[in-house]
Amino acid sequence: MSAEPATTAAPAVTPVTEVEASKPAVEELTQAVEEPKAATDEPKAAAEEPKIAAEESKLATSEAAPVAPVAPANAETPVAAPVETPLSKLFSELPFILKEADHKEIWGVELSDDSHVPTSIVLEKFLRANTKDVTKAKAQLIEALKWRKAMDPRQLLEEVEFDKSKFGELGYVTVYPKSDKHGKEIVTWNIYGIVKDNKETFGNVEEFIKWRSALMELSVKQLDLPSATERIPENGEDPYRMIQVHDYLNVSFLRMDPAIRAASKQTIATFSMAYPELLKEKFFVNVPLLMGWVFTALKVFLSPETIKKFHPLSYASSLAGGLPALGQELPKTYGGKGNDIKEGLTVKYSEVAAEEPAKEPAKEPAKEPAEEPTAAPTTEPSVEPVKETAEEPAKEPAEEK
Repeated sequence: MSAEPATTAAPAVTPVTEVEASKPAVEELTQAVEEPKAATDEPKAAAEEPKIAAEESKLATSEAAPVAPVAPANAETPVAAPVETPLSKLFSELPFILKEADHKEIWGVELSDDSHVPTSIVLEKFLRANTKDVTKAKAQLIEALKWRKAMDPRQLLEEVEFDKSKFGELGYVTVYPKSDKHGKEIVTWNIYGIVKDNKETFGNVEEFIKWRSALMELSVKQLDLPSATERIPENGEDPYRMIQVHDYLNVSFLRMDPAIRAASKQTIATFSMAYPELLKEKFFVNVPLLMGWVFTALKVFLSPETIKKFHPLSYASSLAGGLPALGQELPKTYGGKGNDIKEGLTVKYSEVAAEEPAKEPAKEPAKEPAEEPTAAPTTEPSVEPVKETAEEPAKEPAEEK
């Protein structure tokens, strides 16, 4: 019997549809598309990170910074306080100064408030004389005003007649036009070499100071400070000053008379106090090179800046070189071609005092009893004529000296 081959049953195969067959391909394609998309989103997120960080920083800054208050629409703008200067401080002290001194006139100026230009000029000079120290300037101004009240130099200039035998031809004031600009140059001259009797001229120091003050007032009057319209620049040049010339021809510096020394010392002390910063330059002419006692005295009272203004000259003719702007206008004696200083201004003088007593005997009241000889005819006529003849010759020579 033959055996039939065994037949093995094959597993059943499930048929695959097209959709299922294409599913893997679709998934692969989807992954391929989604992967680039994810890659694209990463740079975008990276780009947005700095932007977010900047916004966070800005927010943090705005929260930390203080917020300025907003002023109301109708609020007034605050006015800055004025800057104080030495001049403004001295002006604030002026009411006290005037009350303390009980006098308000100086150099022809009636001191007023800070809107008054002449007053600002005066105060600025006192400040400069004290290197802008308000306290010192205040004290000096009070002292100067008290001195003016007591001395009354304006009255000395306008009303007093000084003894011509003592002070005649001793001082003059000349006014010259400025060549470089408008205005005038004022020069005060003191001709000390003209003095014949030192004791007569300088012996009475108070009388000499009065004469010298009157001459100084005459000089200051030419500045016309009450009419000034321009202030002195705070740190600029002072245009309200003058020049002084002291001529010492024939004056001995080796044997200086004590009277001259005393008068000079008092004059320097008084004028540095009462007339500060009115001096532009001062020339000493016809003096030896060594005049140490003069400058030693000056250094005690004056500042180094003031001392620099002094110029000693051995010859009068050198003055024109020291004042080139006025050279030709100066008198010939001083190197120029101008008029003599005696044609300038000066103070008032009275004639020699010896002439006044000579007028009194003209009345002759004592002669009437002599014409009626009744009781004592021999006594009265013999005594009175002797007195008259003895007194008159004795007075005249003594007073003429």
